[in-house]
Amino acid sequence: MDIDLNKMQQMLSQARDMQSQLDEHLATTTVEADSGGGAITVRMSGKKEVLKLTIAPAAAAAAAGDLTMLEDLIVAAVNATARKVDDAHKTATASMLGGLNLPGL
Repeated sequence: MDIDLNKMQQMLSQARDMQSQLDEHLATTTVEADSGGGAITVRMSGKKEVLKLTIAPAAAAAAAGDLTMLEDLIVAAVNATARKVDDAHKTATASMLGGLNLPGL
């Protein structure tokens, strides 16, 4: 089995370029999701950094007697937003790979 080192280096360089492009894309991506019918809204970057958390006044008032409910809504909104980031990542990766159906991506 002959290994063409130049070809392997070229492929690695292309992979690094693609990763760099993906990182740049995700750095500019922002997604948002909510829970409790909009009671809690989370905005997150493509790097999964929470940029903003909004609690509707009605949710805050309702939570006065049930802090656990508010905590659960926050967790649900953060998780929903993180799933949207994952979906955006998968879409961007698939787009960059030109529709190749590689396992695990």
